[in-house]
Amino acid sequence: MSNVLIINAHHHYPFSEGRLNHTLVQQAAAHIHAKGHETRIEKIDEGWNVDNALKNHQWADTILLQMPVNWMGVPWTFKKYMDEVYSAGMSGILCNGDGRTEDAPKKSYGVGGALSGKKYMLSVTLNAPREAFNNADEYLFQGKGLDDLLFPIHMNFRFFGMAALPSFACYDVMKNSDAESDFSRFSTHLEINF
Repeated sequence: MSNVLIINAHHHYPFSEGRLNHTLVQQAAAHIHAKGHETRIEKIDEGWNVDNALKNHQWADTILLQMPVNWMGVPWTFKKYMDEVYSAGMSGILCNGDGRTEDAPKKSYGVGGALSGKKYMLSVTLNAPREAFNNADEYLFQGKGLDDLLFPIHMNFRFFGMAALPSFACYDVMKNSDAESDFSRFSTHLEINF
């Protein structure tokens, strides 16, 4: 079987304690382990060791990033993790620079990834309702989809040469939560992808 690193990137706020993201991490770990895969969990709010985080990325065949969308991006603690861990991995552990060469400095930007053959999955929780996406009449996203919003996160993993599994989202979690339906949908999503 394979090795799966699950990153819980939730950052605790008084209005968002992280119970949903924690439960999704536990659900994913239990499901993936029951299918015979090995799992490791990193909890960003508990801190990290750069060397251990890099070893976990190398160990993993698949990385599942579980996070809330905060201000249309990653929580600040996960951004700090990326700045520290992913920058340290640019020496050949996660990627060999940015892929360009002195002979062709204008070509092949982003193809230096050292984790080709590995996969990643984004699983997010967000306040926006599902109906806010893929609808040109909606003000904020202007017809864009979930993966358009998550594009910068996808590019981080693609920079390492990894391939995307389909993204998962729990929508409208602050004002109109339906956790039981979310857990059921997540179970199906995990079954299809692991």
